[in-house]
Amino acid sequence: MAHEVTVMSRVGCHLCEVAEADVARICGELGVSWGAEDVDTDPEWRAEYGDRVPVILVDGAEHGYWRVEEDRLRKALA
Repeated sequence: MAHEVTVMSRVGCHLCEVAEADVARICGELGVSWGAEDVDTDPEWRAEYGDRVPVILVDGAEHGYWRVEEDRLRKALA
């Protein structure tokens, strides 16, 4: 099964930059597609994720927030 990882982030967020770099590295190693979305571009995203960014979604479901738990993410993508 092909997985999709999304980082819900915001411009100027240092933790978001770190999470995006971690996700890019992990997904690159595993050949998994990933992308980032700015929560401030959509009022519903801002309401849902705004105070917890970065939020990591795996296949559209919330996997974690604030920091990437590398072992846990790798296990979810295996």
